[in-house]
Amino acid sequence: MDPILDEIDRALKKKGLSPAAASKLAAGHYSLIKNMKASKAGGKRYSVETLEKLGEVLDLELYYGPKRENAAAPSTTISGEQFSTVARYEAEGAAGNGAINFDGPPIDHLAFSKRWLEQNGISAGDSVLINVRGDSMEPSIYDGDLVMIDRRKTHIRSGRIYAVREGDSLRIKRLELIPDAAIILRSDNPKYPPEHRTGEAMNDISLGVIGEVVWSGHKWG
Repeated sequence: MDPILDEIDRALKKKGLSPAAASKLAAGHYSLIKNMKASKAGGKRYSVETLEKLGEVLDLELYYGPKRENAAAPSTTISGEQFSTVARYEAEGAAGNGAINFDGPPIDHLAFSKRWLEQNGISAGDSVLINVRGDSMEPSIYDGDLVMIDRRKTHIRSGRIYAVREGDSLRIKRLELIPDAAIILRSDNPKYPPEHRTGEAMNDISLGVIGEVVWSGHKWG
């Protein structure tokens, strides 16, 4: 028995994905998981990059370090349904330049269905809510919208929206990764040009990813 392959099989069932479908999403071809099992049979191990890619698709976390406690979020039951709460902080993400202030206690919490969180692979205890300032991500995210950031998801997958710490700013951008060459920060609003980061600046962006934006709420009126 291999605990890694066993965990992958459990995650496949939970997500309702076949090995071929998950492989295609993670690596662009259908044979990734098949090759992993063949490699294991031949005495070879899997690369960290392979496990990271699959982890993003299957909502699995790759971790090596001191033992840690699972993040727990306060929960409640409303009309028989369980809800977990996500902490909201007085931090602003830009669409421009935002202010970072994750120090100190959250200003409040919002409740989300535990079933919905699990279906979307979101850990309430590892996520935070902040407001967005600026219009560069319109029409996906508007000025003043509330966004949820899953801080486990720091591995860049091209085309996803991330919260990124750059210098003293917290930026909300769609990231495009060109392996070993560049990271492009894209705005959904066409009036803002893409920003390219190479060399050390590219590394700074990779290390500055706080998490992936997994939900947004829009206030009308």
